[in-house]
This record gives sequence, C-alpha cells and structure tokens, in this order.
Amino acid sequence: MPTPLTTAAELASVIEDPSLRVVDCRWYLDDVARAPNEYRSGHIPRAVFASLDDDLTAPSGPGRHPLPSPEQFARTVERLGITLDTAVVVYDDVGGSFAARLWWMLTDQGHEHTSVLDGGIQAWVAHGGALSTSPVRPAAGGMPTGPWRRAVDRDAVAARAEGVVVVDARAGERYRGEVEPLDPVAGHIPGAVSLPQLDNLTDSLALRSSADLRRRFESVGATDPERVIVYCGSGVTSCHIILAMEVAGVGRPLLYPGSWSDWSTSGLPVATGTEPRPRGTRRRWRSLSRRPSGR
Repeated sequence: MPTPLTTAAELASVIEDPSLRVVDCRWYLDDVARAPNEYRSGHIPRAVFASLDDDLTAPSGPGRHPLPSPEQFARTVERLGITLDTAVVVYDDVGGSFAARLWWMLTDQGHEHTSVLDGGIQAWVAHGGALSTSPVRPAAGGMPTGPWRRAVDRDAVAARAEGVVVVDARAGERYRGEVEPLDPVAGHIPGAVSLPQLDNLTDSLALRSSADLRRRFESVGATDPERVIVYCGSGVTSCHIILAMEVAGVGRPLLYPGSWSDWSTSGLPVATGTEPRPRGTRRRWRSLSRRPSGR
C-alpha cells in the first residue's frame, strides 16, 4: 500500500508531473475567509484550493462538519481534477491536521495514491520550494463515489462492544470538561481515552516517527483497528489520528464523523475528568459562564 506521507523533497521531484494533483486544504477556525486569501497570496505550484466548509462538508447533517453525500463529493473530485489514476498530495499549514480530512475521504473511497505533505507548506518552503500566486484550473476529474466505508454514527458508538477503544483527539482540557469553546456541553464520551491530535506532531509540525506513534497508541490499547473508533470536535482532526495510526503500522480505525459536536447535542451521557468513565456513568453537565468565541 502506498505510504500516506510525502516529504517536501519527494514532492519537489515530481511537481511537474502532469498526472500529479496537489490540493491546498488550509483552514482557520477563527476566520473562515482567510484560507482562500492565503491560497491566493501564495500556494505550492499547481495546487488547487479545497474548502473544508464548501467542498469537504455537507450543508447539513450530524455535527458541525458532516461528511458530504457521494454526489457532493463526486462534484468536488471532478473540480479538483482527481481520478483514480492521479497521484494526490494534500497539505495545510498545521502539520496535516486539516489536510488529513481530504486524505481520509479519498482513501476511504478507494483512491490508492493519496498522501499528506509531511510538515505542510512550511516544509515545502524550508526545502527551497517556491510559492505561486497563479490560479490553477485542472482538467475535470472523476472517480466512483459511494457510502463512506469506515465511518460510524452516534448509535454505533453508543452500542459498541466491550473492549472497543474510543479515542478522543481533542485537547486535554476539552476532554476533561474544563473548557468547551464550541459545543453546548463540556466533557467526553464515557469510556473514551484522551490522545490529543497535536501530540502526533513534532515542533516542526512533521509527524512523529512511526515507532513513537505506535507507542502512543499501544499506551491506550489502540492496536486493533477493527476495535478502535476515533472522534474529535467535528470529525476533522480525528482524521489526523487515523493518518498517524496508518503511519504507525496499526491500520485504519473507524471514524465517528459527527464527533463531539453531534454527541454533545444528543442527550446521551457525558463524562468529565481525567480518566475514562464506564459507559453507564451518570451524566454530568457543565454550563460555562464564559465561552471563547469560535464555531
């Protein structure tokens, strides 16, 4: 199976290949209009821009960033110029935290030649790569799209079998219920373990070594991908955990796309604190008197 990561040097060696598609997936929670402006100000040559909100998210559904329908994703794939035969490299400026969403979507639909640029646009610049301000309009693409293969809904998470590891990819303070800047209830899914997604990355925003990553997942018992479910705030950065699990050689777990933004509005039990609580835990609600701005 092709590696899920591409280095800046590897990308530079094939950047002129006409069969290559490069996709800029930058996104900013506090300013959604910023990403297309950043793209216009400078992007990796031949990169086309994909909007998390418009291209990679359905207009409505469970959670803040529900997965698009097969029909919507087919239109996105067509506009990006992607076919099953094209190699695709996706990137952002936060170590793949958002680009991994498109990586997951394409590979889940059977695209076997998609990878994330390790270290993002910063690694490209550090390698000596130039940036372009020219708009990119690739020839129309197309590939078969259908139901999401490795996604589960809220009911499946709630009814999961004993021994299934649920991984919470959000920051530790959100997992513990100390703060909740986006959703109506603070805390985590009862029984979930905390593995903050940003801890997958080094200080230079490159992915940690496969050995380091594997130790992370082994520390919480996440070693059988068929018995692991990953969630975050809205099903975006959890894809980065899935990327890291593949790099670590663990394999691909299940994704709960609705994530906390879906669970926290469902009336299902919520746990707080540092340790995973049994699924039968009594619901503990916390109302925040002060909530940072954000989506």
